[in-house]
Order: sequence, then C-alpha cells, then structure tokens
Amino acid sequence: MAPLIEARGLSLHYGAKRALDDLSFSVAPGRVVGLLGHNGAGKTSLMKALVGLHGVQGSLRVLGRDPQRERVALLQDLAYIPDVAILPRWATVAQLITLVAGLHPKFSAERARALIRRTSVGLGDQVKQLSKGMVVQVHLALVAAIDAKLMILDEPTLGLDVLSRKAFYELLLDEWCDGTRSVLVSTHQVEEIETLLSDVLMLNEGRLVLGLSLEDIDRRFVALGHDAAAADAMAAAHPLLRYRVQGGSAALFDGAPPPEVAALGQRLRPSLVDLFVALTRRPEINRTQGL
Repeated sequence: MAPLIEARGLSLHYGAKRALDDLSFSVAPGRVVGLLGHNGAGKTSLMKALVGLHGVQGSLRVLGRDPQRERVALLQDLAYIPDVAILPRWATVAQLITLVAGLHPKFSAERARALIRRTSVGLGDQVKQLSKGMVVQVHLALVAAIDAKLMILDEPTLGLDVLSRKAFYELLLDEWCDGTRSVLVSTHQVEEIETLLSDVLMLNEGRLVLGLSLEDIDRRFVALGHDAAAADAMAAAHPLLRYRVQGGSAALFDGAPPPEVAALGQRLRPSLVDLFVALTRRPEINRTQGL
C-alpha cells in the first residue's frame, strides 16, 4: 500500500533559523508513530507543514496530495488536533456535534454521540463547565467521528493528569485505530506511550536522528547491564550512553558491542527514554564523553 506520508529532503527556515533540515521519511497505513524531540526540535513545524500551514523545500506528499496546493481536499481525509484544544465555551456538546456535522462532509454525528458516551461528559454539558481533560476528550470524540485516514496530534494531552491521559489514549486506540488508519503523535510523555507505538521519528535541532519501527530499534540498539567491575571496559567500547539502572549500571550501543564486552554484561531492552537521551543530547555533552 502507498505511504500516507512521503517526505524527501524536507527543509524549513524562519529567516536564518533552521527549523527542519533535510528530513526524509515515510508513514505507512496502519501505524502509530511517535514524533519525539526537545522543545524547539522542529516537531510542531513539521506537523504544520503536513497539514499545509507551512510551505517547505523538498518533496512532501500527504495522502497523495501536496499539503499546500491541495489543502482543502487533504483536510477531507486528515484529522488534526493541535497542542491546545479550543472549543467555544458557550456551546453544549450536542451543539458542537450539530456544528461539525454542518461543516465536515465525512463527520458522523451518530458516531460522535457514541464516542461521547464513552466519556464522563454529557451531551447537554457546556464547554465552560468542563475540566481541561474533558475538553480534550470531547475534541478527540469530534475528530474521531470524521472518516479520515490520518490523524495528527500535537501534544494532545499536554497539562492533563495521568488518568485523563490514559482515558484519551484508550479512546484513540479503541475507537479510531483500525489497522488501516495511521496516527502521528507528538508528545513529551515518552514513557507513557511507548507501548502504543509501532514506529518512532526522533528530531534533534531540526534533523531526523532516528526513523525506525520499534522492532527495528530492538534489533539495532543493544543495552548491557553490568556491575562496577565492568565499568571501564564498557566505557572503552564507546557506548552511546551510560546510565544507572536498578542494581547497577548500563551501557547503550548502536549495534552489537564487541563480543568480549558483551560477555561482561546482561542484555537489557533499552527504553525509548534512554534512546532519546542518547541521540538528542547537546553536541558539547557528546564531545566531553567521547561519543
């Protein structure tokens, strides 16, 4: 099947500032892709480019369309939730459903009402009466009721408590992901969504430092837990990262470490957080550690 997103040599500048630097990647149907990066890494710029809000250099096709030139047609099949869920405070949930039904030809009011029933929100509730977590759930229910092929989420659970974040992702996975649609989600809560992802795109200062499926990440990167006696040997093998784990230390390698080093430790599964730290640290930190 054709990729839902195809980017080649993607670059974006704000004056002298480089926001995106020669990105190339694709997103296949039926994937849940995590877009990870520090503040200012280029995540929001990339998402805005994908929905046609920014022009870019290079080649970009989303659902087979040019996001800027064919934006109206693209938005028929694409759902986008920015980092702040803004809904009119005066409206009731029922009024919002009626409003969106009149605006979007692929919106199902019946499905929206069914999704709302999965939340603690009532159809007669006004937005101004709802907590931030409830507003985000209503926003997701409205967007998920659109028969789209791709959903783009920019920090959708920012500022929510853990229960609200959990409810959001459960609703997303249970009611929208069906094996053919794809989700691209930007978040700082890496450890919370790691088990939900199929793929990772990792940005650092506008550059793509990692674009792999989780299966390929597990095959490529090796973490070795070790005791203090093996610390010097691990350091001499130049790992990407050395860090503490329960009961000792660990070293993270890009590829298989030398056999004599591997024999000194026990293989662990590196977390996305550890990999994120290893690949997105400031250059001056990497130089001081000989990476």
